[in-house]
Amino acid sequence: MKILLSSYVFAPSIGGIETVSALLAPEFVKAGHEVVLITLSGGPEDAGRPYPVLRRPAPRKMMELIRWCDVYFQNNISLLMAWPLLFVRRPWIVAHHTWIRPFDERFTIRARLKTGLLRFSHNATISTAIANRIPAPSTIVGNPYNDHVYRLRPEIPRDLEFVYLGRLVSDKGVDTLLHALLQLKRWNLTPRLTIIGSGQEERALRHLARNLGVEAQVNFTGAKQPEEIARLLNAHQVLVIPSRMPEPFGIVVLEAIASGCVIVASRAGGLPDAVGKCGITYEIGDLQALTHALQLVLTRPELRRDMQQHGERHLDNFRPGIVARKYLAVFEKARQAEAAS
Repeated sequence: MKILLSSYVFAPSIGGIETVSALLAPEFVKAGHEVVLITLSGGPEDAGRPYPVLRRPAPRKMMELIRWCDVYFQNNISLLMAWPLLFVRRPWIVAHHTWIRPFDERFTIRARLKTGLLRFSHNATISTAIANRIPAPSTIVGNPYNDHVYRLRPEIPRDLEFVYLGRLVSDKGVDTLLHALLQLKRWNLTPRLTIIGSGQEERALRHLARNLGVEAQVNFTGAKQPEEIARLLNAHQVLVIPSRMPEPFGIVVLEAIASGCVIVASRAGGLPDAVGKCGITYEIGDLQALTHALQLVLTRPELRRDMQQHGERHLDNFRPGIVARKYLAVFEKARQAEAAS
C-alpha cells in the first residue's frame, strides 16, 4: 500500500502529533508499505529515516503525491493539507487527536468547515471522549507510546512519591495539586512532588508553594528530554494528572505506566481510556477527591502493586506495532469502501 501521511507538525517540533507520526511511519514501513510523510514544519534534512519527509511541499508536489498514494492519512485534520482531495479522489483517513467542537459550543468558521467535511472522511479517534464529540462514525485507536524509551529500569531506586509531567499552564491544574499537598501535610503526610515541565504559570506555582508552606516538598526540574524523563518516572511511585479541562487522551499516562508508576488523574476527557485499571480517576476539579486518592495510593502499597500488575496487559493496546496494525485495518477498510462506492 502507498501511504501518504500528513503530519502538519513534525520533528524537530515537539508534541503529541509529532510523536505519534514518528512512531507510526516506521511501523507502516516495517509492515511492507511505502510511506511518504508531508509536514508544514520546517527543519533539517531527515537522513536516516526509512521513509522520505517532505517539508512544506509545493502545490504541484502535493497533487503529484495525492495521485501517487493509495490512501491519504491525516494524523489530525489539516485543511491546509487537504485541498488536493478536491481534485483527486483518494480514500481519506483522519485521526482525531483533539476537540474540533469547543466545549463552550461556539464554533469558529474553521471548526464548522472541518466538521462538515467529516462525512467525506474515514475517521479514527484516540479516545471514547473524542469519538463522542465528532458528528461521524469512527474507529477508536489509542495513541502509541515510545516503548524503547519508556520502560522499567530496575537499577533506579523508586524512592520518590509524586510526579507531575506536562506544561505549566492554568488548565493543567497544578495549583490544585499543591493545595492537595497542603491537605496531606495537615494529615501528617509529607510526600515529595517533582514537577517536570515549563510554562507561563511556573513563577506563580513557585510562589503558591511558598505561601502554602509546601515549598520544601516540591522540586521544579524544568523541561527535560525523553531519556531524562524516563529515568525520573522510574524514580517515582505515582504520576498525578490534575487537569481541570478535558484532555483528549494522555500519552504521558502510558509513558508513566510503562515506567512503573501508578496514576492519579482527573476523570476528564480521554484520561480514563489512558489510565485503565492502572490508577485512580477522580471527578474533575474536586480537590477533596484528589487529596483522598493521593492519600490512598500513598498509604496502601498493596494497592499500588495491584494497579502495577495491570500495566503490561494495558500497554499491549498502545505499543507502536499494535497501533499501526489497527490503523492499517482502518486504511484497508477505507480502500474497500471507496472501491465499492
